[in-house]
Amino acid sequence: MPNNKKILLVDDEPDIIDSLKIGLEDNGFAVDTYTDSALALSDFKTDVYDLVLLDVKMPKINGFELYEKLREKDSKVNVCFITAHEVYYESLREIFPDMNCDCYVKPINIDDLVRRVKAQIDRK
Repeated sequence: MPNNKKILLVDDEPDIIDSLKIGLEDNGFAVDTYTDSALALSDFKTDVYDLVLLDVKMPKINGFELYEKLREKDSKVNVCFITAHEVYYESLREIFPDMNCDCYVKPINIDDLVRRVKAQIDRK
């Protein structure tokens, strides 16, 4: 049953993109993906996505920089970060103390991701 929630997923690793996209779509989400953070930024449209999932460590524009640039375009954008390193979550909280977001640490269990994505969207 579709839930009509739309997610933007940006990660420079195609295997991660593929597995997360399939898992999220299997749970009723519509998912747009990018492996190029600069392209994701240039194509970004306001008021389209219920949630944006950003990898932290990417070439060209990292996840933190991309978050800031997306916020310039849409101050209400709902973002969660994906990282392979727990230390980034601590940095995230220091850099953006008022941000109501989550950080998912790879490897990501799809059932856990779906549960957390739904909770994050519901908080919006």
